[in-house]
Amino acid sequence: MTRLVCIYVPFLWFIFCRNENEAVKDIVENVRRKLDKADLFIANNPVGVESRVQDMIQLLDGDIQQSDDVLLLGMWGMGGVGKTTIAKAIYNKIGRNFDGRSFLANIREMWEENAGKVNLQEQLLFDICKDMTTKIQSIECGKVTIKDRLCHKRVLIFLDDVSTLDQLNALCGSHTWFGLGSRIIITTRDRNILRGDRVNKVFKMKHMDESESIELFSWHAFKQASPTKDFAEISRNVVEYSGGLPLALEVLGSYLFDRGLTEWKSALAKLKRIPNNQVQKKLRISYDALNDDFEKEIFLDVACFFIGMDRNEVILILNGCGLFAEIGISILVE
Repeated sequence: MTRLVCIYVPFLWFIFCRNENEAVKDIVENVRRKLDKADLFIANNPVGVESRVQDMIQLLDGDIQQSDDVLLLGMWGMGGVGKTTIAKAIYNKIGRNFDGRSFLANIREMWEENAGKVNLQEQLLFDICKDMTTKIQSIECGKVTIKDRLCHKRVLIFLDDVSTLDQLNALCGSHTWFGLGSRIIITTRDRNILRGDRVNKVFKMKHMDESESIELFSWHAFKQASPTKDFAEISRNVVEYSGGLPLALEVLGSYLFDRGLTEWKSALAKLKRIPNNQVQKKLRISYDALNDDFEKEIFLDVACFFIGMDRNEVILILNGCGLFAEIGISILVE
C-alpha cells in the first residue's frame, strides 16, 4: 500500500505541474495581447473610415472568433483611394484577437531595395514570433521558414501595396502556410494579382460620396467639418474635380487652407489645366507599371480622344492601329 501511494503521488504532482505550466502560459499570452499597444496611426480626421471597416469585417466572415478557415481577402482600388488607411484601421480593430499580427507596408517600394525581399520576410516573422535571431539567406529559404513557423499560429497579416505575383508568393504562398482561423489581407492596384483562387474574396474600394468628400476636404481646408459660407460653392467645385479621391481631397484642402477666394478661383482654373504634382505622382505609379508601350499608348489614346465613347467602337479603332485593344483595355480596367 505504501509503495502504491509513493508511485501515485509523484504522478499526481507531475499532472499538477504540467497543468500549472499550461495555465501560466495562457496567462502570459493573454497579458501579452492586452499589453500589445502597437496600433498604427490612421488619420487626424478619419472621414468615412468606420463604415468601410465594417464592410470589410463582414467579408472576413463577421465573427472572426468562430471561423477556422484560413481566409485571404483582396482590397482593390486605384492609388489614393484609401486602401492603406482602411487596412490600418482593420489591423487596429481586430488585431488583438489573433496569436500574432503583422502589417507589411509599402511592399512595392521595399521590394526594389537590395535586401528588401528577405527583409520583408524577416519582418513578418519578427512581428509575429518576436524573434530577432531569425536570419533568412534567400527568398526560397524564407518561404520554408515562414510556413514552418506560422503554420500552427492564428495570425492577422496585411500585405500592403502588392504589385507583382512574386511579392505575393514570397510572403503568402498558400493557405497552408498559416494556422486555422488566420486572416491575410492584400491591398493592390492591380486586379490581376487577385485572380482565380489566389484570394477568397475581393473588396473593391469605393470612392467617397459627395457628403464625405466635402467633410474630408473641409477638415483640411477650413479645420472644420463644413466649408465657410463664402467658400461653399467653390468648395463643391473642388470636390467635384477631386472625384471622391481621398488623397486629392486632403492635398488640395491643405494647399488651399488660409487662402483668399481670388486665390481659390485661380488655383481651380490652374488645376483644370495642370494637375497637382503630389496627386499626379501618386496616380502615375499605375501608368508606369503598365506592361508595355502598347498598353500605355491605349491609355493615352483613350484619355485624349475616346472619353465617353462606346467601348466596342473604340476597340475597333485601336485594333485598326495594331494595338491589341481587347486585352489592353481589360488590363487598364484592372
